Amino acid sequence: MGNGPAPFSDIGKRTRDLLNKDYNFDHKFTLLMQSPGGMGVTATGWKKDQIFFGDVNTLYKSGNTTVDLKLDTHSNVSTKVTAHDILPCTKVACSFKIPDHKSGKLDVQYLHPHAAIDSSIGLNPTPLLELSAAIGSKDLSLGGEVGLNTASASFTKYNAGIGFNKPDFSVAVLLMDKGETLKASYIHSVNPPYGGTTVAAELTHKFNTYENSFTIGSAHVVDPYTMVKTRLSNNGKFAMLCQREWRPKSLITVSGEYDPKANNGATKLGLALALKP
Repeated sequence: MGNGPAPFSDIGKRTRDLLNKDYNFDHKFTLLMQSPGGMGVTATGWKKDQIFFGDVNTLYKSGNTTVDLKLDTHSNVSTKVTAHDILPCTKVACSFKIPDHKSGKLDVQYLHPHAAIDSSIGLNPTPLLELSAAIGSKDLSLGGEVGLNTASASFTKYNAGIGFNKPDFSVAVLLMDKGETLKASYIHSVNPPYGGTTVAAELTHKFNTYENSFTIGSAHVVDPYTMVKTRLSNNGKFAMLCQREWRPKSLITVSGEYDPKANNGATKLGLALALKP
């Protein structure tokens, strides 16, 4: 991407990742095996509410082409073929699911020093069309996205946003939910890239209900192998996780969340183990 703007979907992503990424309140196990020839296999299993789910994902890379194949416990097969640089600065991806014959989709991404454009069209007689674009630079980007349901000739979404990024902080403002929601986020890192602490906040205002909400969080690097994250919402929910890299690229993550408004008042606990032999 160089010095060009990030795609519209990346506006505010640094804050969203700190507040949500790696939090897991179920039991999850991931095994990643990769060969030098470009073949990678990932097996994932998780238990939620006494029910076990799982999938096996195979990723194969050859030149500028990547083939991603996933099989889950419900016998659904998802396939995605991605080709890079068919045209300069362009990535094309075709995906579909079996047995859902209406799930086919074609995605095209174009990255330019001053623009990032993503488009998506469903491969069926009445496709869903989506288009997003961002203009600017690596530091400042302004963009929007629209979605059109051709069956009903109606918009499924239209959002807009602006983001400002620096290595140690990022600010984003998004107008979402067809103009009904305003979301502002901020993230700031202290003493990067040597560890230290990162803090983030996300504020949301809904114009139709005049409701305001917020979430604040932090991430603290205890040592090169250990990270602790916290999250607090205005509704009183408090969450915390501790992630430890106990061997190269193998992680164990323990998460917990307390909701004072829950009926039983119990704390939700989760354990995630990611193993790369």
